[in-house]
Amino acid sequence: MQDYDEVTAFLGHWGHFQQSVFFLLCASVLPNGFGSFSLIFLTDIPRHHCLIPDINLTEDWHQAIIPMEMVNGKLELSRCRRYRLDLVKNLSTQGYIPGQDVNLTNLEQEGCVDGWSYSKDIYKSTIVSEFDLVCSEEWKQPFTSTVYFMGVLVGSFLSGQLSDRFGRKPVLFLTMALQTLFTFVQIFSSSWTVFCILLFISGLGQISNYVSAFVLGTEIFTGNVRVLFSSMGVCLAFAFGFMMLPLFAYFLRDWTSLLLGISLPGLLYLPLWWLIPESPRWLLSQGRVEEAENIVKYAAKKNKVEAPQVIFDDYNSPADKTQTNEHHNIFSLLRTANIRNTSIILCLVFTLSTGYFGLSLNTSRLHADPFISCFISAAVEVPAYITSWLALQYLPRRLAVVSILLLGGVSLYFIQLVPHGLSYLSITLEMVGKFGITTGTALMFVYTAELFPTVLRNTATGMCTTVSRVGSCIAPFLLKLSQYFKYLPYITLGTLAVVSAFTTMFLPESFGRPLPQTIEQMHKRQSKTTKPATIVNLNYTEKKSKIIFLPNLTL
Repeated sequence: MQDYDEVTAFLGHWGHFQQSVFFLLCASVLPNGFGSFSLIFLTDIPRHHCLIPDINLTEDWHQAIIPMEMVNGKLELSRCRRYRLDLVKNLSTQGYIPGQDVNLTNLEQEGCVDGWSYSKDIYKSTIVSEFDLVCSEEWKQPFTSTVYFMGVLVGSFLSGQLSDRFGRKPVLFLTMALQTLFTFVQIFSSSWTVFCILLFISGLGQISNYVSAFVLGTEIFTGNVRVLFSSMGVCLAFAFGFMMLPLFAYFLRDWTSLLLGISLPGLLYLPLWWLIPESPRWLLSQGRVEEAENIVKYAAKKNKVEAPQVIFDDYNSPADKTQTNEHHNIFSLLRTANIRNTSIILCLVFTLSTGYFGLSLNTSRLHADPFISCFISAAVEVPAYITSWLALQYLPRRLAVVSILLLGGVSLYFIQLVPHGLSYLSITLEMVGKFGITTGTALMFVYTAELFPTVLRNTATGMCTTVSRVGSCIAPFLLKLSQYFKYLPYITLGTLAVVSAFTTMFLPESFGRPLPQTIEQMHKRQSKTTKPATIVNLNYTEKKSKIIFLPNLTL
């Protein structure tokens, strides 16, 4: 079988066709950035206390009816208790003064039987204040994020297989439609249960379209453009979308307005159906040679170069037709020892995504202003993705991943050693930890796409994304561990990063090698990595870097 990059070398790497597809695919990822973490603001817990009905109480009793509690070494108004209203009303009527005539510590308390009063100094409303997800119902607040990430998990699992079966482009636009439509419909939720059902469906398309766009671009682009797209293009688009989220949330302080604001931009992407092509690599893997040639000829026309009359002549051989008629699914990742071992190791490594989502969801606790906190957390991703691009250009994959994950893990360990008065140093270490984990996650998506052949690439990427979403489902509850020991979440996330770093050492190296198109090519390449000729191969590919495309990424 011909090598796709060599056959299509006449197109060049950065013509008008590649430029338009590059920027359109990056644009399609922007909504993922502000959609994925909108729950930071939607589920934030405003300051609250028991609602006091409009009854005749003296000013002193109005001030004293909410008990004081010690929280993290500070006295705060109780969020879930108040003094018994009938007793307080009677004492107020009799003219007793709280703290002087009445010992409040002996006064009987009750729960918030009349509801809660929520502060509106930051938000007009969130789903927490809308559906009263506090006190005995507080478990629903982190569980809301878990429901969303469970939808992302299922979507990642299904979209990878659907994309390998039906094509990258249909799945890309189907998941974009799911994401846009059901984010909008959430506005009309009449209860927390309805909201969660719609949120789950929205999650099905949230990251799935990101993965589809990633793989589509990976297979269309060649050479250094592939590395640029995979490590910086879609990743920076995601980060810029994330950085836009606090801007949306700042001006749209009501949860329904925020949902409307982040859903409407999805309508702008409908015309992209006629502008973004299907992956020629995928078409070839399905035996649809004529369609693949038409796309390449169209690309040649846009790039103003002449295409050969017959481009993919060797793809019409009987052997290739037999192979393309074979369908692959998730179980194909367990079929042979090489693929099975690689898949299992990658599943272990992708548990580090728990750290990424945990640190991202923790942004509202970084600073007194949640909008500034969110922006800082999002901005850290920009140098992280630039670093991943540089690492992909010049460093072997294993060395890059291991080094950056150790940096992130160790930084999180050090947070517990910071004195209480140096809060900004703690924030800095947490952001260094997120920088390392974000860079490592970006590198691992690339690494995954480089290791697997075309017929399994999206399935493998979907599998790894699915595993990472298991971690994201756990992340909201993992943050609650701070109630038992303040630094336990950081210790846990740091440990996952360090374990992932050492697990990566058992993966085969892929730096400087072309993407495998068949399972046989994957086996041959992995068998070569066990030989001492690895360094020679790397040197050779560096000399041929203008011809051989560097590996791709997947976020």
